[in-house]
Amino acid sequence: MIGRRVTIGMVAGEASGDLLGAHLMAALHAQLPGARFIGIGGPKMQSEGLDVLFPMERLAVRGYAEVLRHYPGLLWMRRQLRRALVEARPQLFIGVDAPDFNLGLEAGLKRAGIPVVHYVSPSIWAWRGGRIGAIARSVDHMLTLFPFEQTLYREAGVPATYVGHPLADMIPEEDQTASTRLQLKIAPERKVIALLPGSRQSELRYMADTFIATAKLLAQRMEQPLFLVPLVSRETREIFEAALYRADAADLPLTILFGHARDALAAADVALVASGTATLEAALLKKPMVIAYKMAGASFQLMRRMGYLPYVGLPNILAGEFVVPELLQHDATPENLAQALLNTLNDTVVRERIPQRFAAIHRQLKCNTAEQAARAVLPLLARTTA
Repeated sequence: MIGRRVTIGMVAGEASGDLLGAHLMAALHAQLPGARFIGIGGPKMQSEGLDVLFPMERLAVRGYAEVLRHYPGLLWMRRQLRRALVEARPQLFIGVDAPDFNLGLEAGLKRAGIPVVHYVSPSIWAWRGGRIGAIARSVDHMLTLFPFEQTLYREAGVPATYVGHPLADMIPEEDQTASTRLQLKIAPERKVIALLPGSRQSELRYMADTFIATAKLLAQRMEQPLFLVPLVSRETREIFEAALYRADAADLPLTILFGHARDALAAADVALVASGTATLEAALLKKPMVIAYKMAGASFQLMRRMGYLPYVGLPNILAGEFVVPELLQHDATPENLAQALLNTLNDTVVRERIPQRFAAIHRQLKCNTAEQAARAVLPLLARTTA
């Protein structure tokens, strides 16, 4: 029997983790109405009652070179957070994604006798070396969003539970194009291209100019296209608008949306998406896409040497093949991206085949994730509160 008043530590490092953490908190609240949550999270976790010890924005650092530059501050914050959590003695700690920060924190908490769950596996399946030994020393249980990850962990002796992906629960399986276009007042016959250059300021600084230059090329080669650009914050909107000014692109048929990434994707015929969770969202909406990504040169070279899989986009990883094009770093030129988008728009076979492949992925990932995750962690809480 779990006591009504338990304390659970949680840390999420960016918007996608904030969403996952908030859904898990809600599911745990349903089982443990008096539970208290402390740690790091964004607005969604805070709305579920998280007591914030440090702002989440300090963790939103992208790429190896950038992490190295911020490393002293991140190390200091992790030490302070570990000290605060050990003093608070939560009955359980749940690290939500952010493995570079959370795994080190989790190792210290586990040594201090606090049970540790990590929610969202690091990409161990994409690395030549692998981090599973370090993960085993850091966590008591792994919650995975993709089915093949559970098998990898269990084979390595790490307790793991596949819980599905919350986006698959949230996004309807039915086509949303017509209803979303009606809501956004977009003519059914118009060609719509969603541009998703990233959710973080650092991503916009690398991607905005390229995405805008791509849109300019498409506007020259298409009849009346409409570009939808969802941006998550005032800061990212300012970065994108500065890039529009540099490109002299004020006359582009382009609408910036404040948030509403799902609406932009649902209304689109095709999307240009920075690699990340947005590619999965596009797949769950059954949308053809081109995946593009740029980062600091040093970060990219480190990634290449560490031996990632041939594909980096989640739709291709889940399919096990190149279902949609990926253009990375120096290959992500406006000319290449524009041509890939036009090829996708003009190929009727591809536009029919891709939704079928993505529908199968959707069915596989739809598992009622938050409840599955809560069910997986409750036995650990029961042991610590017995």
